[in-house]
Amino acid sequence: MTTTSPTLPVAEQLALLIRGCTDVVREADLRKKLQRSLDTGTPLTVKVGFDPTAPDLHLGHTVLLRKMRHFQDMGHRVVFLIGSFTGLIGDPSGRSKTRPPLTVEEIADNAETYKAQVFKILDPERTEIRFNDEWLGPLRSVDWVRLTAKYNVAQMLERRDFRQRFEQGQPIAMHEFLYPLAQAYDSVHLQADVELGGTDQLFNLNVGRDLMPAFGLEPQVVMTVPLLVGLDGVEKMSKSLGNYIGVHEPPEVMVQKVVEQFRGRDEVMWTYFELLTDLTREEIADRQARFSAGEVSATELRYELGRHIVADFHGAGAVAGAEQQVRARQAARSRPTVAAGTIGATASAATAAASDLPVRDVDAAQLLRKVLVEVGFASSVSDATRKIAQGGVRVDGLVVTDINAPCPGATAVLQVGKRQIVRIRPV
Repeated sequence: MTTTSPTLPVAEQLALLIRGCTDVVREADLRKKLQRSLDTGTPLTVKVGFDPTAPDLHLGHTVLLRKMRHFQDMGHRVVFLIGSFTGLIGDPSGRSKTRPPLTVEEIADNAETYKAQVFKILDPERTEIRFNDEWLGPLRSVDWVRLTAKYNVAQMLERRDFRQRFEQGQPIAMHEFLYPLAQAYDSVHLQADVELGGTDQLFNLNVGRDLMPAFGLEPQVVMTVPLLVGLDGVEKMSKSLGNYIGVHEPPEVMVQKVVEQFRGRDEVMWTYFELLTDLTREEIADRQARFSAGEVSATELRYELGRHIVADFHGAGAVAGAEQQVRARQAARSRPTVAAGTIGATASAATAAASDLPVRDVDAAQLLRKVLVEVGFASSVSDATRKIAQGGVRVDGLVVTDINAPCPGATAVLQVGKRQIVRIRPV
């Protein structure tokens, strides 16, 4: 791993590093560590743990990865820690019941999936990848007894999901208490200066901060980043909810999702500008002021946001083409198109104004596959899933192949094959 000594003044480092964070425990400690790092030329050790559950990364995951990259850009040592041991326990964070652990084989396969994806954000030359079975695996029974003696049940029940399950009489397996302790011991072994995580990890991160002094170490600084709201503007970004932008999606799909899904949800758009771009707060505030003054439209701001996202994951060269495709589809809505409804071969060449297409109100909260059933373009959800997977479904001329695609966020033209076409209006 390649590292460089921090050189920027502490105030400049701090401004970037805490930007977008929900919790910083504590900022004064972070400032002190940064100053010592600058004075000695010794990078901070920044630890971030990931259970190898093999997600297809979406923009929600990249909020944390971007914060890791900020530390790298400041010259600090980032440890990408794969929970090859803790994955055997199963993280209970936010769970209402015991989480099933992964097998050793699943962990090995999933770790490779992670490594293949995260370098879209992280610098591979400045990322140290470690597996925590390296030090947790060799611990003897007596070592675990000594570790558990440093924390008590009352402290564990301060964690909300544990407390709720206890109060509701739901089971809490003993091994679940080991998870935050094992995660804390990672910080001890790595002698972490900072640990990053999502807001749902705050308790676990603070256990590490609490435990380190018992081993003669300075407490780590805990920093959390928000859980990114999905394109629906309500729920956390999730593939299962269909409100996501995947890091592997084509450039034009990324732009279209940003342009279409943010309509009427400008506050979500500003959150994305803050968490998913490197624009400064001043630059974002300038855009907000120009938007409020009517100098720039929400549509153009969404296109700008789309350009930033595409450049990050596909390179600057992919931006112009993606934007042109989406703008062309937008313009096509007002131009003549094929006739509405189910049309025969003879009538397929007929044209009608887009406004002549029949309009169907559909439930905006459902997935696209259910919309197909609702408008009569599929006989069942399974039939709709098959048609999507085979590439037979288009939304505003764009082929949709994601079976978990959401209902469009605005009025759109839905087409199945060559003969079925309707305009749908989410309500």
